[in-house]
Amino acid sequence: MQYLLLIGGFILLIKGADFFVDGSSGLAKRLRVPTMIIGLTVVAMGTSLPETSVSVSASIQGKNDLAISNAVGSNIFNLMIVCGVTAILVPLLIKKKTLKRELPFSILCAALLLVFGLIGSTLGRLEGILLLLCFCGFLAYTVIEARRARNADDEEPVDGKIMPLWMCLVFIVCGGAAIAFGGKLVVDSASEIARSFGISDNVIGLTIVALGTSLPELFTSIVAAKHGETDIALGNIIGSNIFNILFVLGIAATISPISFVTANTIDLIALIAMSVITMIFCWTKLTLDRWEGAAMAAAYAGYVVYITLR
Repeated sequence: MQYLLLIGGFILLIKGADFFVDGSSGLAKRLRVPTMIIGLTVVAMGTSLPETSVSVSASIQGKNDLAISNAVGSNIFNLMIVCGVTAILVPLLIKKKTLKRELPFSILCAALLLVFGLIGSTLGRLEGILLLLCFCGFLAYTVIEARRARNADDEEPVDGKIMPLWMCLVFIVCGGAAIAFGGKLVVDSASEIARSFGISDNVIGLTIVALGTSLPELFTSIVAAKHGETDIALGNIIGSNIFNILFVLGIAATISPISFVTANTIDLIALIAMSVITMIFCWTKLTLDRWEGAAMAAAYAGYVVYITLR
């Protein structure tokens, strides 16, 4: 039965990602905004719902000690595995604008979190509010960029074949729901199968559960790249990383202060270093090639070995 649920979960993930990407792409065309903007906002927020729900629930219960580890770990996975695997399957074309603005901003967010943690060894309510204010600023920036892009395209005729707005929203909502439900099915069934083979809950938590919360980003980015929507794929990854730090940790810390331990410092330094390496890869020919994606995946494998042994 668990194997059937596992297969069903993957089917929901794949089909849900198809609908989600089609709806997001259609929304970008309908609103006449760059697909990168949709990827940074609608897609990124939608695929980060698992992390949001887990962190907020833990904060309300006062059990958010692992919130920083979960958010940073998810960001490293997004960057090295989601981006790396997507590049292995479909080399990603990178725009200079992304390398000059969005990607450096995601690195700045990680650096800001590191500074906050080092100052008082706690991510308190004040720091949480500051992170949320930065998130509001980021949203304001994307709105301004969207309006600027839309004004620039006002003279261009609207293609009659563009998906109606209501259908875009239906595709996004239904696709997002299928991704969320499919991800939960995969995590639950895979965990039960692993336990039946005698694998410990600790290993399951470090692998299957950690992978499960990032499955929406993984499948959405892969499907987007396969459809030729590389801006959505990359925007989803960068936007999710920004969202996880500024919004997820911001709201979690505002509800209940979070302890900052030595391991968090090491993980954040690793995230910043991996982000810089990814940026260097992207600057070469403005493309993330297959071998670079493979190198990123291998680096993540080394990181997993480290966190398992520490």
